[in-house]
Amino acid sequence: MAISEQRTQSQAGPLLREWRERRGLSQVDLANRAQVSARHVSFLETGRAKPSRAMVLRLAEHLDVPMRDRNSVLLAAGYAPLYEEKPLAHPLMAPVLDAVRQVLRGHEPYPALVVDGEWSIVDANASFALFTEGVAPELLEPPVNALRLVLHPKGMAPGIVNLGEWRAKLLNRLRRRAAADGRLRPLYEELLEYPCDQEEPEVDVPGAGDICIPLRLHRGDRQLSFFATLATFGTPRDITVAELIIESFFPADQATAEAVRALGSS
Repeated sequence: MAISEQRTQSQAGPLLREWRERRGLSQVDLANRAQVSARHVSFLETGRAKPSRAMVLRLAEHLDVPMRDRNSVLLAAGYAPLYEEKPLAHPLMAPVLDAVRQVLRGHEPYPALVVDGEWSIVDANASFALFTEGVAPELLEPPVNALRLVLHPKGMAPGIVNLGEWRAKLLNRLRRRAAADGRLRPLYEELLEYPCDQEEPEVDVPGAGDICIPLRLHRGDRQLSFFATLATFGTPRDITVAELIIESFFPADQATAEAVRALGSS
């Protein structure tokens, strides 16, 4: 066996094992899902067998590996990447952007935005200006990072009533993503350094009647409360499309709904 082939196997096997362990599966669990033998899974992970391109894709599908990381596993196994990453300016992305903008406009008068895989804001509706009120101008210079915008002491942070809760939620989400995507590690380390004078719960323990963590904002003499939903494209074949997330905010109480509708009609 050639040395180069051994190196390829040793690179692909650990990646497959890492994703299996990340998903909390045993080799038997993965073998049953992929309808192969546990012995074969073991041989692939240890480099005693070289996975075919089809087998890499099959295991990645059952491990729910993101497209960007599927390309990494394919490369490690000695195959060309399969999934493209077209820029948003590419002509083929026009229908995607049109669909996103329809969703954003349709969500008025409530705030909504779309972010990419690094949490940079791709687009937002007019009502999102409600969230950026009082934010330092330099934080609104493109490219605007949504997490930096929320947590920066010159961003939304001073106006967030429950900053500790939201900071913990966002940082936990980013930490999990950064563990798989090294591009996000510098952002995570930067945000960790931002000040917060509120308790940041390590574990989310709901109170009586809680159904989700609201985003509570001071706006003048009012307190507005929102909950968020996340939407993604259902059948992407491009990395850029797969990583787009539409975050839509809805009023969490009647007072907020009335206040936002009044602002929208003024």
